[in-house]
Amino acid sequence: MADPSAPLLSPAARRWTLASAALALVPLLLQLPPLLASVFAVAAVLTALVSGQRVLPGPVRVLLVLGMLAAIYWQMGARPGRDTGCALLAAMLALKSSELRSLRDARSLLGFALFAPFAAFLLDQGPLTMGLAVLAALATLLTLQRLARAEGHAPGAALAEQLRGVGKLVALGLPLALAAFWLFPRLSEPLWGLPDRAVGKPGLSDHMEPSEWLDLMADDATALRVSFIGAAPPPEQRYWRGPVMTRFDGRRWDRDPYSERRPPPPVTRGAARWDYQIDYEPTDRRQLVALDLPLQAPAGTTLDGTYSLRSDRNLSALTRWRLQSAPAAAYTEPLSAFQRQLALQLPPDLNPRTAALGRQWRQEAGSNDAAIVARALDWIRSRFAYTLSTPAPGRHSVDEFLFDQQAGFCQHFSSSFVVLMRNAGIPARVVTGFAGGQRNPYGNYYVVRRMDAHAWAEVWLPQRGWVRVDPTAAVAPERIYDTLEDRLGDGAGTTLEGRWLQLGQVGDFLRRGWNDLVLSFDANRQQQLLRPLGIDKLEPAQLVGIFIAFAGGALGWMAWLLARGERERDPLLRAWHRLGRRYARHGLAREPAETATEWAQRVHRQRPDPALIPLSQRFVHARYAGAELDPSLVRDLHRHRPSTGATS
Repeated sequence: MADPSAPLLSPAARRWTLASAALALVPLLLQLPPLLASVFAVAAVLTALVSGQRVLPGPVRVLLVLGMLAAIYWQMGARPGRDTGCALLAAMLALKSSELRSLRDARSLLGFALFAPFAAFLLDQGPLTMGLAVLAALATLLTLQRLARAEGHAPGAALAEQLRGVGKLVALGLPLALAAFWLFPRLSEPLWGLPDRAVGKPGLSDHMEPSEWLDLMADDATALRVSFIGAAPPPEQRYWRGPVMTRFDGRRWDRDPYSERRPPPPVTRGAARWDYQIDYEPTDRRQLVALDLPLQAPAGTTLDGTYSLRSDRNLSALTRWRLQSAPAAAYTEPLSAFQRQLALQLPPDLNPRTAALGRQWRQEAGSNDAAIVARALDWIRSRFAYTLSTPAPGRHSVDEFLFDQQAGFCQHFSSSFVVLMRNAGIPARVVTGFAGGQRNPYGNYYVVRRMDAHAWAEVWLPQRGWVRVDPTAAVAPERIYDTLEDRLGDGAGTTLEGRWLQLGQVGDFLRRGWNDLVLSFDANRQQQLLRPLGIDKLEPAQLVGIFIAFAGGALGWMAWLLARGERERDPLLRAWHRLGRRYARHGLAREPAETATEWAQRVHRQRPDPALIPLSQRFVHARYAGAELDPSLVRDLHRHRPSTGATS
């Protein structure tokens, strides 16, 4: 409630306060669902406009609060948690201006508003959120400075002078903040985990249903960034292998839980070798991807019997992995009886037309498995189409796709192809992951997005082992091999779309730099901070000691700046007082009642100094006669020393 006895807020101060609070609210609104953020923004504007004319009655404010709670429930449900709490904070801040009447109310609103950008960091730690938060903090400091002047009835200062004051405040605390960021011992995982909205995003998992991938394939958010050390593989080799599915119940594919216990089978590698680094965006899951096939598992991961990588813990933050891969020329060990049975397993009494076709092809091809694979690809290439608009699958989903619809996306193609191969007696499985990736020319790295999620098949062929077969590429190769360079190379770089794509590449390059500098600075990198100086690893006790040393230096810097802030602002008077302190060390300090001229004459009698009296006369003339300040006078006062016969 507003205090009626507190000083009222001027219209200008009210505008500054509302503008600063709005800037603080913006980064949080950008992280909320768009419709909910729009409701909050409209409510904030209307509340500020109406409450500026009249005091909103209590019942109206209660209704506004209830409306905000209803909007949050409508968009986010009744789940308590971090996201809901951030939405409540934004809603209350949007209505806080209804109580804005006095200087104390303004300070209360600004203090409350600063919680909004901090809450936004719980949802996103990107450079845009950071930039908006810094802008909001600077605007809040500037407004608080203006409120302090208004309360003290001080004359208004120029904007440049106010900005200098804010800059001094920032310089005061920045060293301590940097010392805390770089040196304060970090936990290996975030305290708050991952935002609910990030956990809820679709991603690779240990099972696959076509209906679950539609949202994933419409999401253009970045899944990973890849930097190659040396040559990059051609587009047809950019298959990022994830979980491998072997169990099928007629609708859903699942990963074989026993594969995690088996070591990867030995293979003969091809001539190509790829050395690369992956920056993997957080998913709160353990699935990782790698080019076919990874040579070994990096520290903190395991490589299972299907050459799929899994992290030892959930990927709740940005992680970086160094990997090497080489395609397999051949598997050197045959399938065991159990593995063959698993790779041929099918649910009974489902998809009879597919089963009949598989048996027919087997009878016609004899023992030539490669001929059956080629025949299936030729059929798909000539009769099928790629589309995301597919009806809901029925009981015989594979039959419906192969014989009726003959149109779908990668999950339909890979699943149906594997079922057809198994009916023909060929061991087969589904591999999920990503395909492709767009090169960013500014940073020379590749961006793989969530919408690049892909599923393909692997079949077991004699003398070769598991062989990748991508039936989707037979129908829509542009879905797999299309690159940004292809589109820009056709002259699209001069169109509006091309320029927009290039702008997006610049933005992603800046985001990657931010990831390198800030987000990927975890406990491991902190322990290696002094490796360039020959210290391989810093123990927690050493980090604490270094932090205390730097924090002490930062606090000393703050104390020095504060001491400088107390000094005399007038450079002439400051130089004159400094001269007086020089003479005071010789027992010739000026008495409180002495004028500058009387003091100079007394000093001259005790210690003759022909330069002091003219210098004091110049000071009196400049200080009290209203004469324009001569810069040489300040310089001469600084140079003068109390010695017999001293000259100015």
